[in-house]
Amino acid sequence: MSYYQRFDYPAPDPAILARLTEQQREMQERIVLQKPDFDLKLIAGCDSSFIGEDRILSAFVLLTYPQLELIEKVYHVGSVELPYIPGFLAFREAPNLLKAYEKLQQKPDLIMVDGHGISHPRRLGIATHLGLHLNKPTMGVAKKVLVGKYKEPAATKGSISPLVYKDEIIANVLRTKDNIKPVFVSAGHLMDLESATTIAMACATKYKLPEPTRLADHYAAVFKSEVK
Repeated sequence: MSYYQRFDYPAPDPAILARLTEQQREMQERIVLQKPDFDLKLIAGCDSSFIGEDRILSAFVLLTYPQLELIEKVYHVGSVELPYIPGFLAFREAPNLLKAYEKLQQKPDLIMVDGHGISHPRRLGIATHLGLHLNKPTMGVAKKVLVGKYKEPAATKGSISPLVYKDEIIANVLRTKDNIKPVFVSAGHLMDLESATTIAMACATKYKLPEPTRLADHYAAVFKSEVK
């Protein structure tokens, strides 16, 4: 028996499932993976955290690049409009993340998301969702793998191995510090894997997580303690 089975949730409504699946199919066709067309000066990081069963807090931070100086931090708390359905989590998170994004005074050239881009069973992790909604370059940096197989990269910082799913490299497994667990870097939208990996590495300073997602993670926790 799986420890991750959620007995507190009923089986998803087939009509909702059909609608979300159709939406994902339509979104898949719009994903563009390409070398990004930007002069990267501002990079955002974002993360979400659930408050109980029915509220969500989403945080955005904005940093200069390549200096990684924090210049903005914002958050939005909203109600969750969709039940928990495995594989469709991005639909639960995206609406509130977009509301938090609107609060940024300056807009980033690139958004680094705490989560997956195309390294998702249907190529639609939260980073890809946001990129499609905002028509902006996005990339994912995740702590755990969703799909695919990989060999452990070497133990030294900067080591990489590919994450492969259905004969496609969907992410790079990147060691951001010596002898610690790697992160999973993927392209979201209007982005390519090589650029995403280079930027993730450039943003990995003293910690395992690159600064944009590390700070988003940190401030999501800080803001959450304030609103409870």
